[in-house]
Amino acid sequence: MRKLNKLTIPEMLRSSFSEFKNKESLVYAGEEHRTYAELETEVRKAAGLLRQLGLKEGDKIGILSSNMPNWGIAFFAVSMIGAVAVPVLPDFSPAEIENIFKHSETRALFVSENLYNKVEEFEAIELSSVILMETFGVIPKGTAREQVLSVPSALSAENYLTDDVDVEEDDLASIIYTSGTTGKSKGVMLTHRNLVWNARQSYTIQPILTTDRFLSILPLSHTFENTLGLLLPIMYGASVHYLKKPPTARILLPALQEVKPTLMLSVPLIIEKIYKQQILPKFQKNGFIRTLYRIPVIRKKLNAIAGKKLMETFGGELVFFGIGGAKLDRQVEIFLREAKFPYAIGYGLTETSPLLAGTGASSTKLQGIGPVLEGVELKLENPDPKTGEGEILAKGPNVMKGYFKEPELTREVLSEDGWFRTGDLGVFDRNGYLYMKGRIKNMILGASGENIYPEEIESVINNFRNVVESLVVQRKGKLVALVHLNIEEMEEKYHLMRDQAEQYVNEKVDETLKELQAYVNSRVSKFAQVQMVLVQPTPFERTPTQKIKRFLYS
Repeated sequence: MRKLNKLTIPEMLRSSFSEFKNKESLVYAGEEHRTYAELETEVRKAAGLLRQLGLKEGDKIGILSSNMPNWGIAFFAVSMIGAVAVPVLPDFSPAEIENIFKHSETRALFVSENLYNKVEEFEAIELSSVILMETFGVIPKGTAREQVLSVPSALSAENYLTDDVDVEEDDLASIIYTSGTTGKSKGVMLTHRNLVWNARQSYTIQPILTTDRFLSILPLSHTFENTLGLLLPIMYGASVHYLKKPPTARILLPALQEVKPTLMLSVPLIIEKIYKQQILPKFQKNGFIRTLYRIPVIRKKLNAIAGKKLMETFGGELVFFGIGGAKLDRQVEIFLREAKFPYAIGYGLTETSPLLAGTGASSTKLQGIGPVLEGVELKLENPDPKTGEGEILAKGPNVMKGYFKEPELTREVLSEDGWFRTGDLGVFDRNGYLYMKGRIKNMILGASGENIYPEEIESVINNFRNVVESLVVQRKGKLVALVHLNIEEMEEKYHLMRDQAEQYVNEKVDETLKELQAYVNSRVSKFAQVQMVLVQPTPFERTPTQKIKRFLYS
C-alpha cells in the first residue's frame, strides 16, 4: 500500500509525479500519449490560471463536463490551490445545476462545450470566470455556444504554479451533490483525507500496477468513478483512458479492442443490458436451445463459452470489472460466475467516499458484497432476531464531514461519535461477508409486519420475457408491480402487419401480465406476492446515476 506523508490530493500528486514521470497517465482511448511528467505540467499551468483569475484557497469551483483527460487536470488544479471542487453530474437539468452552484457558493466553473448551453442563461448566480474544459480558455460573458471552441487556451508557462498551498487532511476537497432517488439533492462534504484514504485502502481489494489500464465509462462527477477510477489509478501510476463520445456499443467496442483494459468500473445496468440484449437472446432463439439452457449442467457449459467471447469483446486482458451503485440482478450474476468473468461487487455511498465493503474478483459470493474494507467499521443497528438484518452503520476515515449548509440533516445521519446511518439494510454471513437487502425507505411492511424488499421482487420480474424494467410499490395496502415491456420486440416476434399487430400485441400483453404475476408469485414468499401488475408505458425516470426515481411512482 502506498505511503504518503499526508493524506491530501496535492501530496498524492507530488508523489506520483515524482515516481511515475515517464508512465502514461490520462489519455483519450487510442490517441495521444501523456506522461505523468506532462500531466504535472498541465495541472500546474491550470492551477496557475486559477490563481491568475483571483481564485484562492477555500473557493468553490464547479466542474460540469463529460469525461475527458482534462476533467482530471481541472480537478487536480482545484486541489493544488486549496480550493474546493463542486463536480456536477452532466444529466442534471439546467435549473438543478444553477441551484447547486448557488447553494454551494460556486465562484468559477469548468464546463465542456457540449454542456455550455446549460449554463449560458444562468440568472440566479454570477460566476467570476467560466473556463472551457477542452482548451482551458476563459470564455467571455455572452459567448454563444457555437463560438466557445474558438476561445484560445489561457494556459501559459508564466502561470506555472510553483508555490503549493499547504493543504491539510481535514480541509474540504469536494462537495458532491447526490442525485437522490427520493427527491432533493444534498451537498456531501468530502475532505482530502476522506478521498485519498479511501482510494489508498481500495488497493487492498484490487492491487494496482503501473502497467494497468483503466477504461473510464462512468461519470467522473460521481464518487465511484472519481475515487476509484481517477484517484486510485493516479496514486499507483496506472493509466486512465477516456472515450470522446458516450459509451454506446458503436463507440465502446472499438475502444475496448484498442485499449485492452485491465480494469473497469460499471453500474449493474450496463452489464445487465449486455446480458439481456446480446447474450440471453442467443440462448432463446429457438425452442431446442432454450430447453438445453434450462438444464444446469449444459447451461454452465454454454455460459462458459459465452464468457470467453465476452472476455474477447472486452479486449481479452480484463482482470477486474468492478460493479457498484445498485444491486446486481441475480440471474445476470449467475451468468457472470459461470462465464468466469472477473467481476466484483462493491458497496458504498457518496457520503463514504464511497467504498465500505467489497472483495476481489476471485472471492465473490452469489449476491454477496464481501468483507468490510480494512480500516472501516460497519455494524448493524437493531438486527432482526430471526433474519439478522439491520440498518448498516459505518465509521471510518472515509465518512463525510457532513451535508453543506444542512446541519439538521447532518445530525440525522451522523452521530457525534462518527457513526453514519447508511439507510441500507444488510446482513453478515458467518464469514463476515456483507449482503445487501435494500433501502429502508424502499422497504414495504407486510400485513403481519413482514419486511418486503421490492428490489428482490423486481429482480425476479426483470428476468421474465419481454420485461425491460419494473418497479414494485404499495398502493392502498396492495403490492403493485409496474412493468415496462419491450413492445417492439413483441411485435417483431409475431411477424404481423402493423395494423394487425397492435390488437394482437395488446392481447398478448394482457396474457403476459397474467403469466408474469403467476411466475413471480411462485418464486417469492407468500407475504411478498404481487396482487396487481400494471403496464408502465414509458421507461421509468432515472437519476443521473441510473437509479429509478421511486418517489415519482409511489
